[in-house]
Amino acid sequence: MNRLAAPQLVVNSRMIYFGWLPADPDAVAALVPDGLTPMVNRQVFMNQYVVDDAEQTSGFGAYSLTYLGPDLADMDAPDGVTPGRWWTHYFNSSAVVRAYAADRGVPVSVGTTRIKVKGNRLVAVTEADGVPVIRTVAEVGRTGSAINRGQLRYLTEVDGRKISGNYPYVAEPVDPFEIVSLEFLEPEHPVWALRPANPLQIMWGFYSPRSSFAYPGGESEVA
Repeated sequence: MNRLAAPQLVVNSRMIYFGWLPADPDAVAALVPDGLTPMVNRQVFMNQYVVDDAEQTSGFGAYSLTYLGPDLADMDAPDGVTPGRWWTHYFNSSAVVRAYAADRGVPVSVGTTRIKVKGNRLVAVTEADGVPVIRTVAEVGRTGSAINRGQLRYLTEVDGRKISGNYPYVAEPVDPFEIVSLEFLEPEHPVWALRPANPLQIMWGFYSPRSSFAYPGGESEVA
């Protein structure tokens, strides 16, 4: 399999991206490696998205992905506000994308994500090796004139070196948007450590049927 050159471009993915407070803050903190610090509230991020057609990418082809992990303190994105993020789980349907991400230190595994919208109700289900592990239900509206844009910062580890990457994005969020429920379905799966508190406490989020981004860019080693 040929290795793809960086960066890679994805346009018009269907994406639900949000963050929450966890049920077990200590378990979340334990997933952050030495040299990095979780946020005081131990908040967790998750992105579930689907790329329906190969024509939406510069080389990846069609795929689906769910990734999640802890937000980090003192590692903000270039905007100085959005926290940097540490991937702990990365469920991807494409061997091509998994190889590309693994080369950059991402903890890849086999998985699929399905996003279905019927009326104003969105259901996103993530499977790991064919087993459903996460289900999100949200109420969503329509896109308007609003645009989310900027750069996110993700950190990985390659050969003992921590690598920071800036990921530019442009997304058209819907309004209204509300997370109705977030279920972690398999207590025996390692992703269970990131399950949400009860009652559910959502910190931020959006759904966009047209979300575009580069993957990755601006990479540098973290001192």
